[in-house]
Amino acid sequence: MSTVATESSERGLRRQLTAGQMTMVAVGGSIGTGLLLGSAAAIGVAGPAVILTFLIAAFINWTVTRALGDLATRHPAAGSFRLYGDLYLNEWAGFLSGAGYWAAIAISIGAEMVASATYMALWFPTVPAIAWVLIASALLLGVNLLSVGEYGRFEYWFAMIKVVVIVAFIAVGAALMLTGNTAPQYLARGGFFPRGALAPLLALPFALYTFAGVEFVAVTSGESRSVGDVARATRLTFVTLTLIYLGAIVVLTGVIPWDRTGVTESPFVTVFRRVNVPAAGHLMNFAVLTAALSGANAALYSASRTLFSLARHGWAPAAIGRLNRAGSPTSAVVVSSFPIVLALALERWAPEAAFVSILNAALFGLLLSWLVTLAAHVRFRGGVRAAARSAVGFALIALCIGKTWWDSRLSFVSGIGYLLILNLLYFLLRK
Repeated sequence: MSTVATESSERGLRRQLTAGQMTMVAVGGSIGTGLLLGSAAAIGVAGPAVILTFLIAAFINWTVTRALGDLATRHPAAGSFRLYGDLYLNEWAGFLSGAGYWAAIAISIGAEMVASATYMALWFPTVPAIAWVLIASALLLGVNLLSVGEYGRFEYWFAMIKVVVIVAFIAVGAALMLTGNTAPQYLARGGFFPRGALAPLLALPFALYTFAGVEFVAVTSGESRSVGDVARATRLTFVTLTLIYLGAIVVLTGVIPWDRTGVTESPFVTVFRRVNVPAAGHLMNFAVLTAALSGANAALYSASRTLFSLARHGWAPAAIGRLNRAGSPTSAVVVSSFPIVLALALERWAPEAAFVSILNAALFGLLLSWLVTLAAHVRFRGGVRAAARSAVGFALIALCIGKTWWDSRLSFVSGIGYLLILNLLYFLLRK
């Protein structure tokens, strides 16, 4: 499949996104409730040495970002990793990455919406969760049916809210340590490696999943103003996420003893309380609410464009590949929002293990898109020697997935089941 053929198959999309807007779509999709609420889990596994975990994750993310930057500037398309798999590997790899990514990211929309309803309960405990999900769904659908330029402007400022909160947290935490108001906790309570020298590796999946979302840049490339914007957005996304994640983790482990992080409340709330920020709990509830909604908004955009591309290439009904007058794929947006209903049903009626299994499978689908991108980049560059970084990144992600057999059997089994379902769909749908 040539680049010209790909551009023709995606004709109708409007190229209106700036580098800044593309960056904030990716940042909005990446920075979710995982960092704001789930960071305590990674710290609990590795202690202060979780800083090394995030450094390793940043390196892996760098290999993925470099590969995405090369491929997206050469082939700017909404199909992104599905296209990279088709062009440089084979149709099977392209389908697995495209369909697997769409299902994964669509499921994450539902999970974020369920989370947002939970946060609203703090202020309105008597209002049913379903009401908040319906209101938020209507808002996100409306935004995603606008022209991509209007969508980009909205998500830019929406995602900026949580970026500002996290930057403020980093500044406040650093000030507490530098002024002597808080003694650094890096060596307290068992030293830097209280869980052992291998603990940072055991916490790696948490950090990798935190970085998930950087691939949104590749999806937005199909509606970017220029190839130059794609290259700038790729660099900006990596730098922004790395500085935010590393800064937040360094402050978290420095200000709060690692074995007290998140025991009674979010560690972010703890830090803001120490400087007497009024209503710190409500401030962070607002932050995680906007984080969830912004993440869902970015995910719905990414899922709809991926499904649109699948439809234009025959892997989904042709009607899903149609665009409205604003250049937005209406049917793809609506279909990609259906997992919100699934997530609500699972969260309410399914056993907890079933809901966790589906989320684990979704996370596997995200990493699958990274693996296909890195493998395609190796072929794009002409071999392992010319793309050594991508080869190393591929090996590290594969090892990270493989190690779940020992320390998270549920995640491993969920991922294998997800892969089997995708292969079955491929053989049923291929022409």
